[in-house]
Amino acid sequence: MTERKGVRSTDRFRKKREAILDASTVILNQHGVKGLTLAVAAAAVDLSTTSVTYYFKRKDDLAAACIMRGLDWLLAAADTAVAEPSPPERLHKLLELYLERLRLAAVGLAPPLPALSDIRALNNPRRTEVVEAFVKLFRKVRGLFESPDFVWLGRGRRSARTHMLLEQMFWAAAWLRKYDPEDYVRIRERMYDILVGGLAVDGAAWEPTAIPLADLAAHEGPEMSRETFLLAATRLINTRGYRGASVDKISAELNVTKGSFYHHNDAKDDLVVACFDRTFDVMRRVQRLAMGLDGDQWMRISSAAAALAEYQLSDYGPLLRTSALSALPSEIREEQVAHSNRVSDRFASMISDGIAEGSIRPVDPFIAAQMLNATLNAGAELGFWVKGVTQKAAPDVFARPALMGIFVR
Repeated sequence: MTERKGVRSTDRFRKKREAILDASTVILNQHGVKGLTLAVAAAAVDLSTTSVTYYFKRKDDLAAACIMRGLDWLLAAADTAVAEPSPPERLHKLLELYLERLRLAAVGLAPPLPALSDIRALNNPRRTEVVEAFVKLFRKVRGLFESPDFVWLGRGRRSARTHMLLEQMFWAAAWLRKYDPEDYVRIRERMYDILVGGLAVDGAAWEPTAIPLADLAAHEGPEMSRETFLLAATRLINTRGYRGASVDKISAELNVTKGSFYHHNDAKDDLVVACFDRTFDVMRRVQRLAMGLDGDQWMRISSAAAALAEYQLSDYGPLLRTSALSALPSEIREEQVAHSNRVSDRFASMISDGIAEGSIRPVDPFIAAQMLNATLNAGAELGFWVKGVTQKAAPDVFARPALMGIFVR
């Protein structure tokens, strides 16, 4: 009798804990770690805050548990995928499992996977634990490329392609909302086709035209300009997350007073918005310059991608990562997502023109553009995953596989 009571008690604890994690993951995805409080999580499951602390003592414990549960699922999916006999079959299996999980979540048959963009907002020791789990996932996914047929693919280039692939998957969770869940299988096949086949037609060469990086940067006067603040803030937010990039740290990075900071910037949220505006301005400038080049659309797209990949590792870069979106209030976040979509839509138009003229393979332009946008944004962290990669090597190491095929030599 006592044993049965113990089993029932354990089962109730597990179910209530899972219910808290389900609700908290939704909050985390909508408002980031900053917006996931114990009180908000408690209200979502009709409990008191004190009751939630029985399961999770602190806010970071709850946020980390949501993320770790998602990472556990992703690691299991990667384990299943790498058991397939060849790299293309492994890739297809991973996409199949991931898109099906997103479909089940969309129709309410599975809890959502957590967004992993806000990991840096966690405090230690939880941040270290989550980062270690993500690195384990990264290494497992990198196993997709391990094959006697791919001995030419060194560790650094495998890491670059793994980073690109994971970013494609994570960003897909954002743009898939435009589609009905019943279309996810079709979308999966289109994503797979773009990843494997790239955008280039048979016989196309990777010969992007150089776009001078100085043409992409804002020109500064003799005084410390707003651009300097935006670049320093962008680097800190990318490295330490929204919470870690405090006004004190940004000011210290530039060796100026907080008063000087507020002379250039009204508030921290305004600064993040300005960093996004700067990022989208650079991307639009690249697109305009690429569209003005002589040649076909394949050359223009590849030139734009090469320029942005190089820019990310240059003294002018990086661009602000989309991970910063989760820290913004919802109305501001939606506005910045709309800016991002406009950049993607212009890429989609260029891809459509290339398909019409025959310089780009017949692919889904919208999906291809979103995937290209995700790759170029992810280039900000290429140096972290591929140690020693140079600015000049970035286009070949990172942009080329996205445009010519993830398994292309």
